[in-house]
Amino acid sequence: MNPVRVDQPGATRSGRQPSTTRAELSHIALQLFIERGFDETTVDDIAAAAGIGRRTLFRYFASKNDLPWGDFDGILATMREFLRNVPRERSLVDALHGAVIEFNRFPAEESPFHRERMELLLNVPALVAHSTLRYASWRQVVAEYAAERLGLPEDSLEPQAIAWTYLGVCLSAYEQWLRRDDAELLPLLDASLRMLEGLLAPQLASTVHPPEQS
Repeated sequence: MNPVRVDQPGATRSGRQPSTTRAELSHIALQLFIERGFDETTVDDIAAAAGIGRRTLFRYFASKNDLPWGDFDGILATMREFLRNVPRERSLVDALHGAVIEFNRFPAEESPFHRERMELLLNVPALVAHSTLRYASWRQVVAEYAAERLGLPEDSLEPQAIAWTYLGVCLSAYEQWLRRDDAELLPLLDASLRMLEGLLAPQLASTVHPPEQS
């Protein structure tokens, strides 16, 4: 995302350039949440640390609960686009495997922020509750794709079960990652997905309903 100019120069702190991208604001918020605690950190604290006004902050994030997620919607759109472009000869489980890995691939410099983010999202009660909305959006992408590949309605059992199962496997890998400072996320996700695919692939092979020929 390209930086957006702040239009309220009077709100900036002396000697500090304002932070004006979703990623920058999310990083600042994460650091404050870690240092002070999520409940103890206010929106005004975050805006002041970023050198912007409260109203400007709300142009990027609807609430304090949204700040740890960074540009989640943008990354989710990239995941949907990835699945849209998967060659049809790839199996459903192979396509979802690739999409999940790409969704969770971050630059090396982002890894410390992402670890802090997930520590908060998985452990702070207010954020755990708010996360259900984000997880629902993630599952929607998976269910849409699974339904299309299986030739089934999106809200039917199989696509929804696949979406819930993949989310659970991903969260399990994240919990393992957070337990050890030297752990690497992508290998954990890869191993978890391969274990799941060994169970799902035979079942899905008998579930596919080819689309009717026009």
